[in-house]
Amino acid sequence: MPIRSSPFFNMDSSALLSLLRHTGTSMDSKHSKKSSGSIGGGVLKMFKLIPMLSSGCKMVNLLSRGHRRPLLKDYATTGTIFGFRKGRVFLAIQEDPHCLPMFIIELPMLTSALQKEMASETVRIALESETKTSRKKVLEEYVWGIYCNGRKIGYSIRRKNMSEEEMYVIDALRGVSMGAGVLPCKNQYDQETEGEMTYMRARFDRVIGSKDSEALYMINPEGSGQGTELSIYFLRSH
Repeated sequence: MPIRSSPFFNMDSSALLSLLRHTGTSMDSKHSKKSSGSIGGGVLKMFKLIPMLSSGCKMVNLLSRGHRRPLLKDYATTGTIFGFRKGRVFLAIQEDPHCLPMFIIELPMLTSALQKEMASETVRIALESETKTSRKKVLEEYVWGIYCNGRKIGYSIRRKNMSEEEMYVIDALRGVSMGAGVLPCKNQYDQETEGEMTYMRARFDRVIGSKDSEALYMINPEGSGQGTELSIYFLRSH
């Protein structure tokens, strides 16, 4: 896979292009019966408003008590982007909100920087592994080069075990299928130094291009209106 360590990765990669074509073909046919706003920025628009939100909203606390099952039952994959206002962003992938993440990683990107990227019409996050073997599934790789909208922003290592703070977020959102907001911090020190914990959760179409490539395409509720599209790519080069 010809993705290099230059600031901009090569968009001519055949595996990447095959996944990108899915946006314009398979996704269009799959959702042809839905309104034109079904793939858009409903949830992302909420995420952009996070700087104006506060943890005074108790919705997540209420949802995380009692009713623990996801609100929507289908085969969509759950993706969650979360992080302190002043800290870095985490990405967690789950089969559904009730399961533990099958993939979680801290991205080399501040929450505020990601919110600025979401001002554009398209946000594409690519994770590239340079591992020379294909014995593992692509999501089982550990070391990743991270790109956002074509620009390399650094390297990250997939979490083998979640921290206490990460487990707190995943557990608090077990009853949430999609949405964006703010969670109360576990302690006052974190809130004073890092700001409040923000999150955005959405449902994604998961597309397996090959043993070395997968992609996630965000699904928004029908009628949410046109807006930013979010896609996440996992690529393994040889």
